[in-house]
Amino acid sequence: MNARKGDSQDRAIVRMAAHLPDLIVYGNFSLERPSVDYFDGVLMFVDISGFTAMTERFSTAMYMDRGAEQLVEILNHYISAIVEKVLIFGGDIIKFAGDALLALWKVERKYLKDIITVVIKCSLEIHGLFETQESEEGLDVRVKIGLSAGHITMLVFGDETRNYFLVMGQAVDDVRLAQNMAQMNDVILSPNCWQLCDRSMIEIERIPDRRAVKVNFLKPPPAFNFDEFFTKCMTFLDYYPSGDHKNLLRLACTLESDPELELSLQKYVMESIFKQIVDKQLPGYLSELRPVTIMFVNLLFKDREKAEVIGTAIQDACVHINSVLRVFRGQINKVFMFDKGCSFLCVFGFPGEKAPDEFAHALESAMDIFSFCSQVHKIHTVSIGVTSGIVFCGIVGHSVRHEYTVIGQKVNIAARMMMYYPGIVTCDSVTYNGSNLPTYFFKELPKKVMKGVADSGPVYQCLGLNEKVMFGMAYLSGNRNQDYLLLGRDKEIKIFMCTMKEFLMCNCSRVLMYEGSSGCGKSQILTEIEFLAQGENHRTIAIALTKVSFQQNFYTIQILMASVLGLDTCKHYKERQTNLQNKVKMLLDEKFHCLLNDIFYVQFPISREFSKMSTLRKRKLLEALFMKILEQTVKEERIIFIIDEGQFIDAASWAFMEKLVRTLPVFIIMSLSPFVGLPCSGASAIMKNRNTTYVTLGAMQPKDIRNKVCVDLSVRGISKELDSYLVEGSCGIPFYCEELLKNLDQHRVLIFQPVESEEKANVTWNNLFKNFAKPTEELKMFTLSNEEESEEFCNLASGVRLKNLSPPASLKAEEEISFSKIEIPKKSEIFPESLSSEEIREKILSFLDIIILKMKTSEEDIIPLESCQCEEILEIVTIPLANHFLALGENNKALYYFLEIASAHLLLGDNYMAYVYLNEGERLLKTLNKEKSWNQTFESATFYSLKGQVCFNMGQMVLAKKMLRKALKLLNRIFPNNVISLFLQTHVEKNRHFRYVNQQAQESSPPGKKRLAQLYRQSVCFSLLWRIYSLNYFFYYKYYSQLAAMMQVNTALETQDDFQIIKAYLDYSLHYQLAGYQGVWFKYEVMAMEQVFNLPLKGEGIEMVTYVADTLGYIKLIMGHLDLAYDLGSRAHKMWALLRNPNRHYIVLCWLSKCLLLKTRHKQLVQVLGSLWDLSIAEEHIFSKAFFYFVCLDIMLYSGFVYRPFEECLEFIHQNEDHWILKFQSGMLLGLYSCIAVWYARLQEWQNFHMFSNRAKNLVPRRTPTALYCEGITRYMEGQVLYLQKQIEEQSENAQDSGVELLKNLENLVAQSTTGPVFYPRLYHLMAYVCILMGDGQNCDLFLNTALQLSDTQGNVLEKCWLNMSKEWWYSSSEFMEDQWLQTVLSLPSWEKIVSGKVNMQDIQKNKFLMRVNILDNPF
Repeated sequence: MNARKGDSQDRAIVRMAAHLPDLIVYGNFSLERPSVDYFDGVLMFVDISGFTAMTERFSTAMYMDRGAEQLVEILNHYISAIVEKVLIFGGDIIKFAGDALLALWKVERKYLKDIITVVIKCSLEIHGLFETQESEEGLDVRVKIGLSAGHITMLVFGDETRNYFLVMGQAVDDVRLAQNMAQMNDVILSPNCWQLCDRSMIEIERIPDRRAVKVNFLKPPPAFNFDEFFTKCMTFLDYYPSGDHKNLLRLACTLESDPELELSLQKYVMESIFKQIVDKQLPGYLSELRPVTIMFVNLLFKDREKAEVIGTAIQDACVHINSVLRVFRGQINKVFMFDKGCSFLCVFGFPGEKAPDEFAHALESAMDIFSFCSQVHKIHTVSIGVTSGIVFCGIVGHSVRHEYTVIGQKVNIAARMMMYYPGIVTCDSVTYNGSNLPTYFFKELPKKVMKGVADSGPVYQCLGLNEKVMFGMAYLSGNRNQDYLLLGRDKEIKIFMCTMKEFLMCNCSRVLMYEGSSGCGKSQILTEIEFLAQGENHRTIAIALTKVSFQQNFYTIQILMASVLGLDTCKHYKERQTNLQNKVKMLLDEKFHCLLNDIFYVQFPISREFSKMSTLRKRKLLEALFMKILEQTVKEERIIFIIDEGQFIDAASWAFMEKLVRTLPVFIIMSLSPFVGLPCSGASAIMKNRNTTYVTLGAMQPKDIRNKVCVDLSVRGISKELDSYLVEGSCGIPFYCEELLKNLDQHRVLIFQPVESEEKANVTWNNLFKNFAKPTEELKMFTLSNEEESEEFCNLASGVRLKNLSPPASLKAEEEISFSKIEIPKKSEIFPESLSSEEIREKILSFLDIIILKMKTSEEDIIPLESCQCEEILEIVTIPLANHFLALGENNKALYYFLEIASAHLLLGDNYMAYVYLNEGERLLKTLNKEKSWNQTFESATFYSLKGQVCFNMGQMVLAKKMLRKALKLLNRIFPNNVISLFLQTHVEKNRHFRYVNQQAQESSPPGKKRLAQLYRQSVCFSLLWRIYSLNYFFYYKYYSQLAAMMQVNTALETQDDFQIIKAYLDYSLHYQLAGYQGVWFKYEVMAMEQVFNLPLKGEGIEMVTYVADTLGYIKLIMGHLDLAYDLGSRAHKMWALLRNPNRHYIVLCWLSKCLLLKTRHKQLVQVLGSLWDLSIAEEHIFSKAFFYFVCLDIMLYSGFVYRPFEECLEFIHQNEDHWILKFQSGMLLGLYSCIAVWYARLQEWQNFHMFSNRAKNLVPRRTPTALYCEGITRYMEGQVLYLQKQIEEQSENAQDSGVELLKNLENLVAQSTTGPVFYPRLYHLMAYVCILMGDGQNCDLFLNTALQLSDTQGNVLEKCWLNMSKEWWYSSSEFMEDQWLQTVLSLPSWEKIVSGKVNMQDIQKNKFLMRVNILDNPF
């Protein structure tokens, strides 16, 4: 393939066409749906054996590195070979169906005879591909092929968002039947195909009792020339590549951009695939083994009607299926038509679509679809099969023709259940158990032997989600085991016992609420409490709710009252009716007994008075009756209500319970997960009631997890490696621990060894220190009191790598939900949703203007009286104090002050001095006693976090990450280091975040001083960690980054400190913007601003407002919003000046100058540079002076005039390059050296270029996620691009390799999430230059236009002007023009000349360096 073709394949329309057959790509369909087309052709159905089994093997593989990448490579190795054969022989791949495919040769009927011969030849060659091959996985790949020919009908159907197509008719039915008759390596011709073929060319074998035949081989006449015959046959096909395109596999590779066609084809492609096409992601990006829920829907039709007739039924069904799936985040993946049935393959849980309650949603969708389709005219039978589990989801096929499909045993089982259990909705045991729906919604079915399924497990019929509730079905699901200790929940049980005692001793209500995330053991606690609550003179009623309970009005009270009245044990409605009559006859007039009909499913006669009552009056009468019954009951005995899964209590029940708690002495104990949104008024009132105790269940302690594992495994101890893995991986959540243990047991990595007595043990160096973690003494006492203690330890099989172990399927689903669930922050009061972004912008800027005016004119004391004196305090107070205590030998106090000094130096931007004092601190730390006091642990954590900050600022990211993680561990906030714990920790933090943001955690009491100190340190660590992880290209690192950013926000919210919360919100917004998430970042910016608007506008409040203006302006700069960056930056500049804080003031001046440079606002730029220079002189600040010269060099290189001469800039670098502040700061020297290198490269002074370029090169590995580093690396890359031009000009041997490597590095910089969009125009400009140097004009155009478009959007006037000049220069028809830069440099005007009017401002725009293109032909 030539390069031109490779380029064409990168066009969006070509990438889209690769997912669709020629039948659609070149089709001409009416807008009417359904649409029908008729034609003749030959069909080939290829079924490939072995892939489903291989998918299962990979999905249960022990290690993640044996996952989807390897599987897709093997799948496509075989499938692409088949696709290539089909395309070479002129076929059109209609559909990929898992590990099978359907191909079509569409021709006029008169050509069928010859085309069948070609297709048979193709089939035999496909078999030949696999006769001797065997994959590296031991997969014996064999294929079965069926062929048919004749009339074919195509049906196109869909709705306004998606289109689908089917081929149908007798030929389609025949090809399926032919393939079913085939054995391995057979080619079977359908009866009609055998009738239409050239029988003289084919040697066949009859199949007993069948009209179909088996092909043995082709037997052409001796003089037959197949090549000529083949060439002639290919002219019968409309879209076979020929002429200039004869070397292409598919004509669709040559499609040119056509917006109308693209819009049409887009409707046939799934949204996630379309996004992959637009983003130019590699096809393998979406290929993975993932937990999903499969739903197969099969529609059988009443008669063998024409396509137009059943087409309407399919259209109606499709529209409804799509509308249902859209609500529950499911998608139709494939639609098939065989025999008389039409099958829809639907999937829940595709990438980006994972949602909580997936199993329940799938069943709910299935019942809705079943109900609707059963009523559709012409549909005779609807059958639906639902399964859940891990399957392969990915792009399968060839580079020019492929599809996104699903393969796996769960897909096969769903299809078989659909066919073997017709007319009902069925599901497997995984879906049944995972749905958390009441058992009475299901009925277990007799097992059937299903083709291709060894063991499907139990199969259940779903009876429907609207069945009448059956009494006695809502009891607690947990079973208490008296031999099993409830571990790690002593505190929670103690709270219950105290509250229970209070309740029994007084005459008022008590409410005890246990809140915790899913899997933390809430149900086990309630089961234990139900047991402990049993006693005389009080009655315990315990129920468990499900999601369905929430959808039924008054359900919770209905169940509780049924238990109070003893109705739950009645076997028939008549018995219930008699019981009720006896209970309420003294409380309710008989004519109103019918009030109880609907709520207790009885049949009292309906009176005239009752029928005239309004709904509201009926409800009030019912509530009054229940209150009377309970009042009568509590007089006889106390009542304790225990409710599991309280978040599913309906609003009407909450309201009644709130009134009950206020009125009668009852004890309500409930467990609940965090509310998804704001709780209803009744729930809020109960939670705020003074008699309510609200307990948040935290993670179990490591010792309790260890004890639990020992009890579960019945062992005396476990290996330390296993202990560490389970403690970290479970995040202290019992359910996660159990799932991890099951996964280990499934992979058979746990081994049980007898315990050796210490006397008999053979002591060696390797076992000198015991490698086993033992349970606590408390557990030992418990086990001794029950049974004989186990005499075994649990160890790991040799060679097991726990960190790389594949997570269990159940936790993979949790992971997906965690990452796909985007937080929806609380609604803003100050910035209502009706405000546009422009209105919000104006509101913020006006607010800042008011603040500035107040700061200038207000007589109130709203700003500090003195300027910032950090350095003076450091020199005069803190350092002498540290030395004083060091001299006295009070090392604890000396260490404290050394850490304070290091922290202060970091705030002042002096990494070297921070490093020096941290070394002093480390020396002291080693001298202190090894006691584990809180102070010492905290100071150690502070020490490591400060070391992490120093490493971060110096660009040593690996070391920084290590230090920060160590600090977090000492601060009791472990950050995960493997994928399993990453997913689980994210789930935990999502719940925390939702609770904080939506339920106003600020209402709780603020943390104490010690806790606050820990939280501040944690926040610093997380702030740096998310930036570090953003630098890495590895796929999972973006999830680590997201988790760290979220943990920073959660930590800040816990502090209840305004500044911490505002900073965290802005950081989170920046994280989302850099990661490319649309929508969410804006909401967090608004939340930060809302917090700012509520600040007291004096003292610290003013400083916070200024910080926000500064930070927000910086964010807008790196995101390319230059106008807004200037508006915010100019205001922050004024505010820091008024606050007299030079350490913050110089930072805003630095980035504001860069903004003005890009906007070519030269007058304002010079003013800002003047302020920066004055500040650097007054404060003797080397960094701000270095930045000043950095901008001066940029002005000479890009703006066309001189502010400070080059010699002065160079002299500054020579004099200060060894200054510790610059040397220990990543980015500044890189930028300065690179600017000098670019200057010399333009002048072609290559010796000087290499001197400075090599100095810069040594600094490149010190990557930091900062704008300064991005600025420096961009200048460095520009120098390398200019050097490439020299290499090409001199025809250097490695010029092409250098060009390819350089282009790759530039593309990586653009792809890296830490590179702000403000740098994209320059990077694309450089990429365009590399492309044109290497003769790639097409990509040069693409990059140039992209850069121009971005410059225009951002308002980047500097780059836009340069790009237009480059475009004109590179594509000029005139002869090669001599480089004029040397003359330009000599005549660059000074700023003084421009101000005096001697030089026109417009003329300096032309003083641009034009990158030379003196190679007319591609040298490579």
